[in-house]
Amino acid sequence: MKDRLILANNSFAEMVVWRVPSPLAGSAHDVKYRLAFIVDGACVLRYDNEAGKGDHKHINDQEVPYTFTTPRQLLADFWRDVDLWRQSHE
Repeated sequence: MKDRLILANNSFAEMVVWRVPSPLAGSAHDVKYRLAFIVDGACVLRYDNEAGKGDHKHINDQEVPYTFTTPRQLLADFWRDVDLWRQSHE
C-alpha cells in the first residue's frame, strides 16, 4: 500500500505498508510500515517500525511503543490518532 491523502489545505496523510521477507530487527512480524500525518509541513504524528527500534509511534516530539497486531488494526489506530489530534488542535 502506498497512498497520500490530502485532508485540508495544510495537512495530508501518507501511508506506506508492505510485506518483507523476514521480520525487521525489533519486530516479530513481516510487515514494514510508515504512516505520517503532516500539518503545515511538520510531521505531528508518525507510526513506523524502523529496523532495530521495533514498532512505535511519534506524537509531536514524543516517541512511544506501539503494539502491532494486523495491518488493518494499524490503519485503524493511525486514523484514530489523526482524528484525536485534529480534534484537539483544529
